[in-house]
Amino acid sequence: MSAAPDPRWIPTFLEAQAAEAGAARNTILSYGRDLNDFAGFLQEKHLSFATLTRADIETYLIRCEAEGLAKSTRARRLSAIRQLYRFAYEEGWRADNPAIRLSGPGRDQRLPKTLSVEEVEALLEAARDRGRTAPEQIRNRCLMELLYATGMRVSELVTLPVAAARGNPAMLLVRGKGGKERMVPLSPPAREALAAWLTARDAAEDEARAKRRAAPSKFLFPSSAREGHLTRQGFHGLLKEIAVMAGVSPARVTPHVLRHAFATHLLQGGADLRVIQTLLGHADLSTTEIYTHVLDERLKALVLSHHPLARQTDPPS
Repeated sequence: MSAAPDPRWIPTFLEAQAAEAGAARNTILSYGRDLNDFAGFLQEKHLSFATLTRADIETYLIRCEAEGLAKSTRARRLSAIRQLYRFAYEEGWRADNPAIRLSGPGRDQRLPKTLSVEEVEALLEAARDRGRTAPEQIRNRCLMELLYATGMRVSELVTLPVAAARGNPAMLLVRGKGGKERMVPLSPPAREALAAWLTARDAAEDEARAKRRAAPSKFLFPSSAREGHLTRQGFHGLLKEIAVMAGVSPARVTPHVLRHAFATHLLQGGADLRVIQTLLGHADLSTTEIYTHVLDERLKALVLSHHPLARQTDPPS
């Protein structure tokens, strides 16, 4: 394949990622932002994608560090550049890959923020009363119960098809990053909340259809938004309101924190790390291993109570 002109490198790469690699929309947007920043640097230095060297990429990364960008941001930008040049090499736009041997800055190891079981229970209780109407309250309770029972990403939750929830399922089929599917089990409270919401949702749709106001929605949580379903931003705002009602600092409560709480509480209860990896939809176990911090106290207590050298002995008389 002949070399693509520089202005087409980024859009062609992004189109291929969306069409062939099945990358999620948020991943595509992130690649686009990072590569456009890199393209601005190249323009400033009068460089081109087709002819730059490894040293030029290193200069860009040094500048990113000088600007005070976090390690995680710099690592993400290098990853985008690597993906672009891997694609360019495979497409024959370049005979070499200048990014192949570059090492990233690494990531700061940060423990995930989480909530206690009591705080989650308070949120679930508050969700029952949040809403202007009874159907809204039923929906909000269902959203919270599903999120905590399954550990779904918020994007997975709000885009759930209603077909996946029919028939009082014991498990839900979830489509995650890259279109990968996984099964997540439902707790009894989540199944109860889901059944109540389906009844309220279907009644509202029947009423709207009778008045010819709306066509049936394919989503479990339909909305008048352009996407046709409750948006991530909409749920994020709703969660903050529920946190205030529950007496939990809204600054500590996000959809992702509830996902962390799901994993942390499972691990505290003795769940296997690989089971949690499967439920969360992590491709790599190392991503899940960050949750092992919750085992520290339990392991310490186990050693102190069972290891022969850790047992208290009476002092010699």
